[in-house]
Amino acid sequence: MNDTINSVQFVQPRATVELHLPDGRVLSGLRGTRVGDFLKAVPEFENPLVVGAIVNSELRELSYPIEMDSQVRPVTMVDADGARIYRRSITFLLEAAFEELFPEASLAVDHSVASGGYFCQVIGRDPLTEDELRRLEQRMMELVAMDLPLERKEVALEEAVAYFQGRGYEDKVRLLKYRQRPTLVLYRLLEHRDYHHGYMVPSTRFLRWFSLRPLTEGFVLQYPRRHAPTELGPMPEYPRLLNTFRQYGQWLQRLEIESVGALNDAVQAGRAREVILVSEALHERQIAEIAEQIVRRQDARIVLIAGPSSSGKTTFSKRLAVQLLAQGLSPFPIEMDNYFVNRESTPLDENGERDYEALGALDTTRLADDLRRLIRGEEVQLPRYNFKTGLSEPGETVRVASEQVIILEGIHGLNPGLLPAIPVEQTFRVYVSCLTQLNLDRYNRVSTTDTRLIRRIVRDARERGYTALQTIQRWESVRRGEKRHIFPYQENADAMFNSALVFELSVLRQWVEPLLRQVPFGRPEYIEAKRLLALLQWFLPIEEALIPDNSLLREFVGGSILKEFKLWQNGQS
Repeated sequence: MNDTINSVQFVQPRATVELHLPDGRVLSGLRGTRVGDFLKAVPEFENPLVVGAIVNSELRELSYPIEMDSQVRPVTMVDADGARIYRRSITFLLEAAFEELFPEASLAVDHSVASGGYFCQVIGRDPLTEDELRRLEQRMMELVAMDLPLERKEVALEEAVAYFQGRGYEDKVRLLKYRQRPTLVLYRLLEHRDYHHGYMVPSTRFLRWFSLRPLTEGFVLQYPRRHAPTELGPMPEYPRLLNTFRQYGQWLQRLEIESVGALNDAVQAGRAREVILVSEALHERQIAEIAEQIVRRQDARIVLIAGPSSSGKTTFSKRLAVQLLAQGLSPFPIEMDNYFVNRESTPLDENGERDYEALGALDTTRLADDLRRLIRGEEVQLPRYNFKTGLSEPGETVRVASEQVIILEGIHGLNPGLLPAIPVEQTFRVYVSCLTQLNLDRYNRVSTTDTRLIRRIVRDARERGYTALQTIQRWESVRRGEKRHIFPYQENADAMFNSALVFELSVLRQWVEPLLRQVPFGRPEYIEAKRLLALLQWFLPIEEALIPDNSLLREFVGGSILKEFKLWQNGQS
């Protein structure tokens, strides 16, 4: 024991440090060497491209200096954090090139595109011509070939505000009024400077895969998807979804809230109640319009409702049912989950596990047959799926009256393979999604996926007792199922309902922050929790008590008057 104690002594720091990779390999280099320079020694550095690193359980940029022996995991474009770093950086490249070529105009980076990209609009002048768009893309490629650094510098908040005021970036100045910290990280590319909600690649050389493609009155900045990080996929048209985004943008203009800074101004000025009431009224009007479309479609006997997780489909379905009742049409709900095949017959995924989200997990043949018979007015015994035993059992025997419309909610509602034998004119398909369009500013988006994840964390904790760690842990699998089974079919909808509420993150913030802070350091989910906490810091809080009891947001925070609302099989509520 004494020998052990005697062997402990103060020493001068070594000139070198060790970097330990997850597979057991160890790299050694001079203290202070950037983590990216260490990782460039790894043969697979560009396959797929490394764009960041997790150093001792913290997400870091490749420019981060290693000052001590560290556990390091490379972050590539295949990883969620890596994809965000790449997309953030390619947006910064776009804005720098745009402001150089078109200094008299402004650019807004708007919503995401399912095929991999951001829809962008030019403000202050006509949309870019095809020649101008090619010039812009060419300039971006030139900047990539020059391998210019994306310089990171932390500056005093006053300096950042003065810079943005000088450039006329009022949305950024407005937002920064509410920043609590005295400093802000700015990135520089040539003469262009900006802050971004997260990290960047170290230089333009990393940004080799992108394209600019015209779309209606704007264009799409296209980037690779995670599953194919060096490829750009085809650009499908999405007119219905684009129109839904455009409508929501008009709502924001009507509210005079087109950025988070403007929302914070309204909250600080005591206008939160007004913002909430108008937002809820716009929701109700849209639901009423969808109900009117269903009523006008006299041949439509089946309403199919689909959308990704935490879009508020349950509350939407009930509010739609109320509107249909108000217009003299009696809804008849059927639960799609009762049509699961026996558990042993559930198809397997690529990992050999049962895939309950696959279309083959449903008995579509029986579903279509039951629906046809119900539409004809016949008596039908519905199935009931026993989730404990994994077996389909006999359920209720029901009959649908001629003046009733069947409501069927489930992830496959827009998939043409669900009911191929039923004529299209007998169905009305509704896509429900939280299509957030309130961004931090013109270049910093608030992701629709982030909003849905925050909703789900709050609801899972309240209704299922899940921790934020558990919800974040499952989210990647949820997202994978959405990309396979929901997003490819969204344009099949007859109507789209945007469930986003302009004020919701200001309300959800106080619910979700304590949950996110419980995610322990050292877990992979901690990085995601820290990122979401940083996002929420931009929002001034709004009291949950101001939210109406029939609001879609009540599905997540609780207190919904619609929770116990049910439509019985005889058509009476």
